[in-house]
Amino acid sequence: MKFNTALLHAGVNKDETNGATHTPIYQSSAFHHASAGELAKIFDNKARGFSYTRVGNPTVEAFEARITKLEGGVASIACASGMAALTNAFLNILRAGDEILSSASLYGGSIDLFRDFEAFGITTRYVHGNDFEEIENAINDRTRAIFAETIGNPKLDVTDIKALAELAHRHGLPLIIDNTVATAFLVRPIELGADIVVNSSSKYINGSSNAISGVLTDSGRFKWDPERYPQLAPYKKFGPYAYTAKLRNGFFRNTGACLAPQNAFLNMLGLETLGLRMQRQCENAMALATWIDENYPGIDVNYLGLASSPWHELAVRQLDNYFGAILTIRVGSREAAFRVIDELKLPYKLSNIGDTKTLVIHPASTIALHNTPEELEEAGVFDDLIRISVGIEDIEDIIEDFKNAFLSLE
Repeated sequence: MKFNTALLHAGVNKDETNGATHTPIYQSSAFHHASAGELAKIFDNKARGFSYTRVGNPTVEAFEARITKLEGGVASIACASGMAALTNAFLNILRAGDEILSSASLYGGSIDLFRDFEAFGITTRYVHGNDFEEIENAINDRTRAIFAETIGNPKLDVTDIKALAELAHRHGLPLIIDNTVATAFLVRPIELGADIVVNSSSKYINGSSNAISGVLTDSGRFKWDPERYPQLAPYKKFGPYAYTAKLRNGFFRNTGACLAPQNAFLNMLGLETLGLRMQRQCENAMALATWIDENYPGIDVNYLGLASSPWHELAVRQLDNYFGAILTIRVGSREAAFRVIDELKLPYKLSNIGDTKTLVIHPASTIALHNTPEELEEAGVFDDLIRISVGIEDIEDIIEDFKNAFLSLE
């Protein structure tokens, strides 16, 4: 199936009892069974079925199945938020003394999460993305995973997924990729060699800022060395499902990071229009970035679709015809950034991306507030930086609004 057809039909179970065109919202905390023996088999993983929504739910499972098909993996697990999905992705395989090797260009919340891991004896080493010599030199006998974002937020740098996956696999390490900013519309990391893909589905997958959620997808291809990952050894019998079998029967189940059925339903509604929205948003972002770049030489524009981007050539090679829906601009000072943001009438001023509506934020004072000066520099966060998540409005209206806001810089 082509992309938009797959969004509507791939992974969809059309055998719903009453013929509903959408999986119903199973708003139930627990599920009744005909006998004690039947329920016992479900708890012992000897029969398929649902017992408790913290462990599994039909609506959530339907969402997971569609994401699995979309990303090209073997299984997905949906969580309460993108941060919960990241936490589950790592703590499923890590223990005290282990290290993560990560790109230094990260969303501020991910950096905060890795800092919290330190209390459990798990440390993170940061390296420059795509500096493969530096990455290789940073690998040691405690390294257990390599992590990067497909497109850094808000630096908008691009990870060479294929090259990084090859490097990781040479050292027997899994590559975990956060694909939130790109989505499967722009690139499917598993096809390029990634082992685990994480999406904050609160963003583009949902599309309307009405549900918090996250989802991780396992490629099923990584061979988990029982000596390096002893906690996965008992699950080796599940073959390509070893990683997700352990996660669903362990950390995910026991920490209660489950997705609510209502939010899974809202995500499935949003998922069906992902391709249409992303195409429009990417086209709008390209038009806005080009207009600012051509008409305001004093404003520094960062967008992957512009030849001036240091990552433009890699983006052309790796992404599928479009360059994403986010751009950043630098306007000279924090005060100027605040003035521009406050003068804008159409965009919402909030800490999200991927909405149908255009969104703006000043990262240095919000999503990256707790980062150190070194972390801010590595992540491409500056005091005069504005991040713009472009929506599906008519581009003429977006441009006119920014034209009026830029008058505050004169």
